[in-house]
Amino acid sequence: MIGKLIAKGIFKISGWKTSGGIPPEVNQCIAIGAPHTSNWDFIFTVCALTIFGYPAKILIKDVFFKNPLIGWFFRATGGIPVDRSKKNNLTGELKKMIESGKPIYILFSPEGTRKRVQKWKSGFYHVALDCNLPIAMGFLDYPNKRAGFKHLFYPTGNKQVDFEAMAKFYTPDMAANPLLYNDKFYLKD
Repeated sequence: MIGKLIAKGIFKISGWKTSGGIPPEVNQCIAIGAPHTSNWDFIFTVCALTIFGYPAKILIKDVFFKNPLIGWFFRATGGIPVDRSKKNNLTGELKKMIESGKPIYILFSPEGTRKRVQKWKSGFYHVALDCNLPIAMGFLDYPNKRAGFKHLFYPTGNKQVDFEAMAKFYTPDMAANPLLYNDKFYLKD
């Protein structure tokens, strides 16, 4: 992660503040970050995680790691490369990290892209269920310049009900680009 002083400096200059947090007794969880409609989302998210002091791992498209000029930066900020073009054992690798028992927060951007999507990717949900972990509802609220975590969500295994409950928390007006956020991010199976 970037240094706490640098993160605080970026927040001070840009007028952002942290909000909420993950209870201190929770040392492992799946975190989601939404809405994700801008390249700035990554910067503000990494700064907030650093200020909070969370040992986060962030899932990021693998192409960012292939460029030697910026790949080091994504690794240094806790990035885990994800190759979305083929099936891989990412879930298994994440489970190993969790089963180690070490404190870890694995951050997913369920939209998977900054473009408008019809539905969220559900990998975060399945990892949380399989590992019996809560989901920390992370957010970026651009109009109010706040970044943080509202509350923990405990998945029930009923995906439709759980996604409907999570959908109530996020709104398009929180996004940097509201037209790119679809607040109906689940599809009935």
